[in-house]
Amino acid sequence: MKPGPTSRRDVLRASGLAALGVSLTGCAASAGSSLVLPEPRRRFARVRVSEDRIIRTVVGLRPFRPAGFVVKAERLGPKTVVHNYGHGGGGVTLSWGTAELAVDEAWATGEKRFAVLGCGAVGLATARLLQQRGGDVTIYAKDLPPNTTSNIAGAQWSPYTVVDDDRRTPEFEELMARAAHLSHRRFQQLPRAEYGIRWLENYVLSDHPFPPRSGRDPIGDLFPDAHELRPSEHPFASPYVRRFTTLLIEPPIYLAALVRDVRLAGGRIVVGELARREDVLALPEPVVVNCTGLGARALFGDDGFVPIKGQLTVLLPQDEVDYIALAGDLYMFPRRDGILLGGTHERGVETLDVNEEARQGIVAGHRALFAAMR
Repeated sequence: MKPGPTSRRDVLRASGLAALGVSLTGCAASAGSSLVLPEPRRRFARVRVSEDRIIRTVVGLRPFRPAGFVVKAERLGPKTVVHNYGHGGGGVTLSWGTAELAVDEAWATGEKRFAVLGCGAVGLATARLLQQRGGDVTIYAKDLPPNTTSNIAGAQWSPYTVVDDDRRTPEFEELMARAAHLSHRRFQQLPRAEYGIRWLENYVLSDHPFPPRSGRDPIGDLFPDAHELRPSEHPFASPYVRRFTTLLIEPPIYLAALVRDVRLAGGRIVVGELARREDVLALPEPVVVNCTGLGARALFGDDGFVPIKGQLTVLLPQDEVDYIALAGDLYMFPRRDGILLGGTHERGVETLDVNEEARQGIVAGHRALFAAMR
């Protein structure tokens, strides 16, 4: 089976960003004058990559389904169960969008009491949307932030590793585009500082020309300010560089804010494990929204998962670093809790042990990338 996009370059190509070829003008004319002045050069802080600056390495499992995420309702005995899981590496990115689709299904039952399974980004977004419609919500979760899979996410806004290329269908593409647009808009509506959300420039580095645009990109409008840059317009050693702007969400801040919001709106959170389907059927709420991610494999018998192990090495924070760098599989996200260095996607590997060889490769790759900056 052919894997889906597993590098940041693949994501850009899949989303059409790798096809944009608009050049920057590099100069501006002052009003009422023929004098042409150069644009002020943007300053880039170099990330300081060294072993003695590492503060932690974390590992998580992306709940990837080759056929894509699931949003559907089914009847199980006396209950309606609405499934909302299987987002791969796009859980935070798509959370508000698939939550809205799932809430539409749940609300159509006419019930007003809901159980939400899972307290990660998808479960919390689902709970909040149900509350905003007037629903009475209880979250049931094995773990709470900061001990969820969502807390391990780098959380750049980008639908990353969501579906295998050979499993894409026009229907799924339309569904994902709708979820992406709904989610992107919801993130924009949140107070950015309070929820740990920022707009950041992304710089995609390549040794080869970016491919030409082919066809209409259904989510290309969600990556604004996309330009191919001349060598004089960036400090990187790569011969080809493309810039675009996207959101970066910081899970430690963001998830804690959503937990607070759920509780302030009267929601209840019950911590404990639901080990069997019978445990779900015994819950008092008539409608259950399943946002368990990989947990749906055991709880509801979905054997369509192929987990993808991801690993991040985190450096001491550098407040002066205000951009994202993407080079092949390597990516650097600057957050307030540290500089995130990533670049692994071990398909089908479910251990949460640190891969030391991969860690060393990530650090060495980023050290070389930033040492070569002008």
